Amino acid sequence: MTYTLSKSDPQAHPLQAYIDRLLAGEALLPDTPTNLMEVVGILKSYGVVLDAYARNLNYVATDQFLVLFPFFKYFNGEITLGKLLRHWWHDRINYEYAEYCMRAMLWHGGGGLDDYLGSPEFLPVCEAAIQAKIRGNPMMQGLHRLFPEFLPEQVRLAAYYTGLGQFWTVMSEMFLTLSDRYDAGEITSIPAVVAHVKGALVAAAAQPITFAVTIRGDRYELIPASTGLTFLADTAIPYVEAVFFRGTPFLGTVSYNAQALQISPEQSRFEYGALYADPVPIGGSGIPPTLLMQDMRHFLPDYLHDYYRQGLRGEDDVRVQICQSFQKSMFCVTSAALQGLLPHAATTTDPAEQGSNQAFLAYWMDRLASSRLAVVQLPGR
Repeated sequence: MTYTLSKSDPQAHPLQAYIDRLLAGEALLPDTPTNLMEVVGILKSYGVVLDAYARNLNYVATDQFLVLFPFFKYFNGEITLGKLLRHWWHDRINYEYAEYCMRAMLWHGGGGLDDYLGSPEFLPVCEAAIQAKIRGNPMMQGLHRLFPEFLPEQVRLAAYYTGLGQFWTVMSEMFLTLSDRYDAGEITSIPAVVAHVKGALVAAAAQPITFAVTIRGDRYELIPASTGLTFLADTAIPYVEAVFFRGTPFLGTVSYNAQALQISPEQSRFEYGALYADPVPIGGSGIPPTLLMQDMRHFLPDYLHDYYRQGLRGEDDVRVQICQSFQKSMFCVTSAALQGLLPHAATTTDPAEQGSNQAFLAYWMDRLASSRLAVVQLPGR
């Protein structure tokens, strides 16, 4: 269906007001001082955490390549008694959440990275790296002969580790720069936040995604630059699809029993992503974002931490408050992504181009209709 731009037209989209906001350069999140403070503050904390996640993902992909039992993969090559004790005490970054997001991307697929890893071009370079890694290891060689698809799948997994790691490296810098600009008085509104994110996404859009490992002194290009994989099309968009929109059902909250019909058999109909999630269960067992909220808690700027303390429960529900702020920030990032992906300039006066923009945004509003979009419009917490 093609929607028109007229607000009074009975055929206009039910969420036309949000479409008009996006076309006007605004955001899906209302522009208020409190929202601005929450979004920038939580993205600063998120930027610090993403940097740590990205470093570890890239380390696992390269330094733990085809290590089937990587007991110390979360140590980034620095294994000390003190670090081991903190790890056991859970006084550390929860890298498990990064892997949760990576596996969601791997499972949902999509984009050029997924296409390349399943292509005939990938198999020869993959096999060359595998043979180099298992040379002189009879057990691994026997495993590869018995199950020839197992090790290639581990290589694909490593490629997703580094793909997400490279994506998050860009996003981390983007969010930390946003915080610096806010502190300097340059970011004074939610639309300014969206403009900052959109500009950074566009600037990094063509940044190449590559992957190489060094084995016994030889370098193996598993994803060479010649494949043409880029930041925006091949990691950013699949990430938004897998983590913002689809996600995975949280264990303990729904039944995986097929007869219970609590989970759709169609992945395309999944609505378990960050834009749909109810923040209240955060802190419960089996809820992966709890790990992220716990990590961000350690890096909150003072002004945001003070704001949370003023709530009715103080710090007793700080993870839930962090999740609410994080969800608001993700609607801002989504706004920037949608504006950056518009088929034509938002200011176009060509009726055909306006209709194309309208149809593009109408499709995404259809998907956001059941999200938390209406909830984040409400004032206060």
